[in-house]
Amino acid sequence: MNKIKWIIFSAVAIGVLGWLVVVSNGSKIDLKNVDINAIQTGNDKNGNIGDYIYGKVDSKVTLIEYADYQCPGCASEHPKLKAILEDYKDKIRFVFRNFPLTTIHANAKAAAGATEAAGLQGKYWEMHNKIYENQSAWSSLSDSERTSFFANYAKDLGLDVNKFNTDIASQAISDKINYDKSLGDKAGVKSTPSFYLNGTSLNGDINNPNNEPIWGNDTKFKAAIDAELAKQ
Repeated sequence: MNKIKWIIFSAVAIGVLGWLVVVSNGSKIDLKNVDINAIQTGNDKNGNIGDYIYGKVDSKVTLIEYADYQCPGCASEHPKLKAILEDYKDKIRFVFRNFPLTTIHANAKAAAGATEAAGLQGKYWEMHNKIYENQSAWSSLSDSERTSFFANYAKDLGLDVNKFNTDIASQAISDKINYDKSLGDKAGVKSTPSFYLNGTSLNGDINNPNNEPIWGNDTKFKAAIDAELAKQ
């Protein structure tokens, strides 16, 4: 990400910052005794749906992304991140957590629900990639249109579409998305995407355009991963 793009990104992020503060004070989930940097297993707070892991399951290096499926910046980062994860899939483990900005992205939570529903049928990462890589095709759809659209994705992936549609509307998946969001709030997420490497923020400072996020530069991103691997 060059300096001009980062300045624009900072301005947009600051614009949504006030909204994030308001939302973070809504429906709180008690995470007092939760290690947000640890892999989350299914429990009564997250609908019994734990984190999905991509890469080396038992790695001591964990990269966590908090993101919104309708966020343009997240979609732009997706192919670059996907390439990095392909290079490091035998060394680190990656976790994606939902942080939908529902006030500004009307279809963000539905997209998150579609991915979580696919996950219940073993196709989490396939749906994750499909939704990000085709963001422009669904981001402006109405409620009824997006339901049919995501159902077609489920069909393409060979899922049980009836179960998929039922799961999207389930309390369990809503709980999972809200739980992820609460983890992000506790982590201090202020914009999407946000990345944490073994608990260390790679996000820079949105109030200081000169302090660009490490994840915005592929070379620095990989160097940070390499440095963390060297510690283990």
